[in-house]
Amino acid sequence: MTSADTAAATATTRGRGDSSSNSARFGDDPDSVIDAQAALIRRKGLLDDVIDGIQVGIIVVLFIGILLAAIFADSLPTIFPATKPFYDAFVAIPSFVRSLPEYVLAAWDQVPMSVDEGRALVGLFSQWFNEILQTLPYKKCVIVFSFATYLWEAKLDLRQRNRLREVRRPAAIESFIPRQAYLEANAYGLDKSSLALVRNAFMQVQTYVIIDRDLVPLLWEFTGDVMETYLGLAADQEIIRSVLFFVATTLISTVLTLPFDLYSTFVVEKKHGFNKQTFGLYVSDTIKSLLLTFVFGGGIMAALLWVILKTGSAFVLYAWGLMASVQLLAIVIYPTFIQPLFNKFDPLPEGELRTEIEALASRLNFPLKKLYVVDGSKRSGHSNAYVFGFFKSKRIVIYDTLINQCTTEEIVAIVGHELGHWKKNHILRTLLAVQLQVLVIFYSFGLFVGERRMYTSFGMDETPVFIGLVFFQYLYQPLDSLLSFGTNVLSRKHEFEADAFSKKLGYAEKLRSGLIKLQIENKSVMNPDPLYSAFHYSHPPLVERLNAIDDPEVAPKTD
Repeated sequence: MTSADTAAATATTRGRGDSSSNSARFGDDPDSVIDAQAALIRRKGLLDDVIDGIQVGIIVVLFIGILLAAIFADSLPTIFPATKPFYDAFVAIPSFVRSLPEYVLAAWDQVPMSVDEGRALVGLFSQWFNEILQTLPYKKCVIVFSFATYLWEAKLDLRQRNRLREVRRPAAIESFIPRQAYLEANAYGLDKSSLALVRNAFMQVQTYVIIDRDLVPLLWEFTGDVMETYLGLAADQEIIRSVLFFVATTLISTVLTLPFDLYSTFVVEKKHGFNKQTFGLYVSDTIKSLLLTFVFGGGIMAALLWVILKTGSAFVLYAWGLMASVQLLAIVIYPTFIQPLFNKFDPLPEGELRTEIEALASRLNFPLKKLYVVDGSKRSGHSNAYVFGFFKSKRIVIYDTLINQCTTEEIVAIVGHELGHWKKNHILRTLLAVQLQVLVIFYSFGLFVGERRMYTSFGMDETPVFIGLVFFQYLYQPLDSLLSFGTNVLSRKHEFEADAFSKKLGYAEKLRSGLIKLQIENKSVMNPDPLYSAFHYSHPPLVERLNAIDDPEVAPKTD
C-alpha cells in the first residue's frame, strides 16, 4: 500500500466523524493508519464487481431455468432443444435412485468367488474399457474436464478471497500476531489472489481455444515444415520433431505468461517489499531458465520418447525407470550445478550460528559436509533453509534473509526442523510417493497412447507419442488434482513430524517464535480458508503448527 493510498483511506475513515463506528467495523484501532489499511482491504474493486456480477448472473440463469421447467414441463426439450441433455439427466434421477438396490444386488452377484471368476471379471472389465476408449468423445471430455477443474479452483480461490477480506484477527493468533502484520499479509494475499484469478481465467480461455480450434495439429504441421524447409530433415523423424514442438510450445507459453510474471514480480512483489531484482536480472534469469529447459527438458523428453518407441506396449516400467533415474540425478545436479547459475553460495562465516549448527549436526550424527549461506536477498525478501545431498555428503543451505530476520537460536531451531526431515526419512518417502504418482501416470497413459480415435478427435492425422502425451495430460486433470491433494496430505504430515523432532531436541519455544517471525516477514496468509488450504498448502497453517508445538503430549523434550 502506498503512502498516498494510506492517506486517502485515513481521510475517508476520519471523514465519517464517528470513531466508535470505525472501531466496530474495522477492529481496535479507530481513526488510525492501521484502521485505514483495514478499510482498503474491505474496499472492493472492479475485479470484485465482475465476480459478483458473474455470481448473480449464474443465480439468475438457474432461477430462469427452474421457472421455465415449471412452466413448460415435458414440453421444455421440444421448445428449447438445447435443454434436452439437462432435462433427460434430471428426469432420470428418480428412476436411477429406485433402481439402486437392483444395481447393488447385480453387482454383488458378480463378485468373484474363485481365481477363475476373478480372471473372467477382469477380462470383461478390460473388454468394456476398451470399447469405451474406442467410442469416447475425447475432445468433449477434455473441454468438460478442463472447465470442471477450472471452476473448482475458482471456487476455492473465491473462498480464500473472502477470508482475506476479514480485518479482525482470529482469537487464536490475536496474542502474538500484530494487527498491522495481519492486515499486511491479507493485503498481499488479495493482490496475489487478484492476479491469480485473472491469470487462471486467461489460461482457461487459452486451453479452450487450443483444443476447440485444433491448434496442436497446426503447430505439429508447422514443425514438420520447418524440418523439411530449413533443416533439411525428413518430417517423419518423430523424436526430433517432438523436440522442436516442445521448444515451440515452451516459447509460446513463456510469451503468453510473461505479462503476468512481470506484473507479479515488479508490481505485486515490489509493492509489498519483496522484489529485489532489477529488470536486467529478471531478463537474465528468464533466458537462463529457457536455455536450461531446452537443454535438459528437450534431452529428457527425447530419451523418454526413444524408450517408449523402442519398448512398445511394455514401455511403462522402462519409462518409469528412466524418469526415476532422472529425478535422482536432478537432486544431485540442481543444487550443485544449476542453482549456482542463479545464486551465490558462500560458506557460512565462522561465528555463533555456525558453531551452533555444527554442534547440532554432530549431536544427531548428521554427515554435514558443507554449510552455505545463499544470497536470496538478491531477488526476494522471502526466506528459507533446506538440506540436500546423498549418503555421507550432506549440505545445509540458509538464506541470508533468514539470518537477517531471526535470532541464532531461532535459526538453529528451524535447522533442527529441516534435520527432522532427514532423520525421519521424509525425503525418501516423498520420492517414493512421487515415483508412485509417475508410475500411475505412465500406466494410465499406456491405456490411451495406442487409441487412434484420441488423435483423430483432436484433428491429428498422425499418432506421435509426444502429442498423445499432450492430449492425455488434459484427460488426466481430475486424477492429477486428487493425487496432488494426497501429496499435500503427506507433506503436511511430514511438517508436523519435523516440528515435533525440533521440539524434542529442546527448541520448542525458539521454533515457535521463529515460525511466527517467518509468517510475519513473508506476509503469509494467517487465517486461510480450510478447503483452500487443504488443496493448495503443502505446509500446515501456522495456528495448527503452533497448537501441535504447544501440546504437552506431542514430542516431550529428550536429552
